[in-house]
Amino acid sequence: MALLFFTLTFQLLLLILRVSSESPLTTGGDVKNNFLESAKNPEVFDWMVRIRRKLHENPELGFEEFETSKLIRSELDLLGVKYRYPVAITGVIGYIGTGEPPFVALRADMDALLIQEAVEWEHKSKIPGKMHACGHDGHVTMLLGAAKMLQEHRHELQGTVVLIFQPAEEGLGGAKKMVEEGALKNVEAIFGIHLSNRIPFGKAATRAGPILAGAGSFEAVITGKGGHAAIPQHTIDPVIAASSIVLSLQQLVSREADPLDSNVVTVSMVQGGNALNVIPDSVTIGGTLRAFTGFTQLQQRIKEVITKQATVHRCNASVNLTPQGIEPYPPTVNNVDLYKQFKSVVRDLLGQEAVEEAAQVMGSEDFSFFAEAIPGHFTLLGMQDETKSYAMPHSPHFRINEDALPYGAAIHASMAVQYLKEKALKGSASATSFHDEL
Repeated sequence: MALLFFTLTFQLLLLILRVSSESPLTTGGDVKNNFLESAKNPEVFDWMVRIRRKLHENPELGFEEFETSKLIRSELDLLGVKYRYPVAITGVIGYIGTGEPPFVALRADMDALLIQEAVEWEHKSKIPGKMHACGHDGHVTMLLGAAKMLQEHRHELQGTVVLIFQPAEEGLGGAKKMVEEGALKNVEAIFGIHLSNRIPFGKAATRAGPILAGAGSFEAVITGKGGHAAIPQHTIDPVIAASSIVLSLQQLVSREADPLDSNVVTVSMVQGGNALNVIPDSVTIGGTLRAFTGFTQLQQRIKEVITKQATVHRCNASVNLTPQGIEPYPPTVNNVDLYKQFKSVVRDLLGQEAVEEAAQVMGSEDFSFFAEAIPGHFTLLGMQDETKSYAMPHSPHFRINEDALPYGAAIHASMAVQYLKEKALKGSASATSFHDEL
């Protein structure tokens, strides 16, 4: 009997070890050997490249991504992934896994820019004056790549992965609209990736806390009373008022901001008058503001300075903090726990030197709306190649290093799996089924 018990126990132990070693969704080398190698598989890689190039040839602006959305839905249909559409006009939200908690989201932005592409190649933009000049075509592709791998292992997921294909990142606040329309319902955490030509290939740059600044715009019309420049006493000169306002706005940074904090207030537009001997009735000024902390306060101080300086010069001023419908973006802040988890997973996936400490950047991202609503983590994925020159984003010469696509797909998939695994171990606080949403 003792021998039989020992034999059965030994066989059971071997079975457990075998199952553990064969599981494709465990951490350690298995993640590296499965998600990264799967994404680098020539068949999968070529599939991603085809999708990315098709998206690049057909760029669409914010809230106009109808063909982009159609392509995404077509690929999800082929993969057998369920989704919601439309969300925020053109957005798509896919679901992979049990349909039960915990829920973790992966996000990709879809929109292009009003830029005429200057790169001459076979897959140049076919739409005059529009271009994917910020890598969003690559972001969509990487998320679809992750979807393909996650769907293949959907029965092993310990929860639900939510795929967020978001419209209108470039200035129109598509993320905010998606949040308002319930994109994050029951979601406990969200991860985002942005391709970067400043980070070495095969590495990711991130940091805990604020990583990207909050950004906003302002436009003001200063109104006085125009007249002949030779008799200024009969006028109320808005040019003088505008000049005083521009100088006073600079003091918000030099005299009101903590010198250890990074702030920017820039007046970049001044319009008024069209004759050398006529004082105009009004002058329009506009610009941008950036801050990691105290962003809302800075907005209000800009408004106060403009209106009160105008009053000093006997003028009136109206201030618009969302000119041309451009939404102010809050700072992008990385959750500390998600940051630690990200570092652990990516170092295991790509190597111990694969994660760099990112410098704070005064640029902005509307991923901030997601990370403001729930814990979020945003990272820059390197595509730098010293043998090639890659222009900065928003340049007509911008290009993507397509060899980075498998890395982004593998990171997305690995982060989702690891998050669900850890949440399952701890027990999700949520108990709501999401089957009705699918």
